[in-house]
Amino acid sequence: MKLPNYVSGRWSLGQGAGELLFDPVTGDELVSISSQGIDLEAALQFARARGGPALRELSYTQRADLLEKIAEALAANREEYFRLSLLNLGATQADASFDVDGAIYTMKYYAKIGRALAEGKMLKEGALVPLSKSNTFAGQHFLMPTKGAAVFINAFNFPAWGFCEKAAPALLAGVPIVVKPASPTAWLTHRMVEDIVKADILPPGAISIICDSARDLLEHAREEDIVSFTGSGDTAARIRSHANILGRSVRVNIEADSINSAILGPDSSPGTDLFDLLAKEVVREMTLKAGQKCTTIRRVLVPRQWLKAFGDAVSARLSSMKVGNPRNPEVKVGPVVNKAQQSSCLEGLAKLREESEVLFGGNKNFQPIDADLEKSSFVEPTLLSSKNGLRAKYVHDIEVFGPVATLVAYDSREDLIAVTRRGLGSLVASVFSNDLDFTRDTVPGIGDLHGRVLVVDSNVAGQHTGHGNVVPSCLHGGPGRAGGGEELAGLRALLLYHRRFVVQGPVNGIAELSKSCVDTALLYS
Repeated sequence: MKLPNYVSGRWSLGQGAGELLFDPVTGDELVSISSQGIDLEAALQFARARGGPALRELSYTQRADLLEKIAEALAANREEYFRLSLLNLGATQADASFDVDGAIYTMKYYAKIGRALAEGKMLKEGALVPLSKSNTFAGQHFLMPTKGAAVFINAFNFPAWGFCEKAAPALLAGVPIVVKPASPTAWLTHRMVEDIVKADILPPGAISIICDSARDLLEHAREEDIVSFTGSGDTAARIRSHANILGRSVRVNIEADSINSAILGPDSSPGTDLFDLLAKEVVREMTLKAGQKCTTIRRVLVPRQWLKAFGDAVSARLSSMKVGNPRNPEVKVGPVVNKAQQSSCLEGLAKLREESEVLFGGNKNFQPIDADLEKSSFVEPTLLSSKNGLRAKYVHDIEVFGPVATLVAYDSREDLIAVTRRGLGSLVASVFSNDLDFTRDTVPGIGDLHGRVLVVDSNVAGQHTGHGNVVPSCLHGGPGRAGGGEELAGLRALLLYHRRFVVQGPVNGIAELSKSCVDTALLYS
């Protein structure tokens, strides 16, 4: 079966045999995808000319109602998405829930908070700026929904949530979306778009999906468009440097590689609740979705005196995690997404082993449960230990996108901050400590190179949202190596899909313009 593309308001099959998608557990062929012969320039123009104006005719509240209907349509098909997650991603029930339920929740969240913007169609930013002695001539800053399209080039690890976390704020802003899911896991995204189209919720041109290669899509992007990419730093660099993107100054939002850190404070010795809590969190991050999360803990920074004890604690927990075919109810850890990703993980792991000691795993004599090792795409959960800190290279530079983490010893607070910053920009770091002085010094020391810093003490041990959990009310993104992008953060995510401009003119004229506006103060409330 070949999955059709949905562009220009209709379903269209791509030409040729297309690219095959595989079951990462059995190696069986599933479906094929192709974008060959699809007119991508026409698809973008249809989105701009038909989808955009129809969405912008609606108020923010009316668009919030559309999101609510989308969430309902997706929730009605939840079990089918779980089935496809198993087939196409080798996902356990927990993996599928993290992706699918997270997607539905995000759509519902934006539907709910979008109603706070009432019947406005534009945003007013700040107070009037007097520009004359009599105060009859002034300036006012506004934000208008862009009249282009939002092009989403998404990653393979979150085909459901990755789609919805971008689609929700874009559609709420009144911007049509063109989705290009990662090819290996495009089936799930395709089915979700198909269900939205069948439900007849959005106007024609408001949503499109292109499966397989993006081909010449970026060549047709224009000044009013936004390109939002999630994936590798190498691909991000190619997108940023694309001649048409540069020539037209097309806005690009990037989420790329991220070597995230978790920090154990020197006060959290073996036997304390935070020591045990972080050990549990590391195992959860390594095994959920087989470590294929952009926010997964890659480095665990531990006081040198606790390094062995912490390694033993994590290894003991990992030893109880059964790895194999998710169709077996005892299995807790599934495969990585395909053979190519398995090879990438094993190559990166080999580099890490050059300067680190393997404490658990390593793929030697590894046999997954109910799966053929040759046909499947498993990587054994592996914990390593590096005692070199700043002198280490690979642990700070190579992101193994799978169930792999490395312990790194530190000796002082200054050493800790320097080692953490060697990640060169990350989505998230977490600090587990009851020492307020330690936290007070550490967070400012690393905050500028992280999009999010999670602080956990004993008071919030059972309530924090988790190192790797991205919540729609808070910023998602990170500087430097992580891409420099910003997404989510509640209604503030709408700003990505708006253009800021200032009107200078008579105060009474500005007042008329402001009648159809919502004050941006609501975005930050």
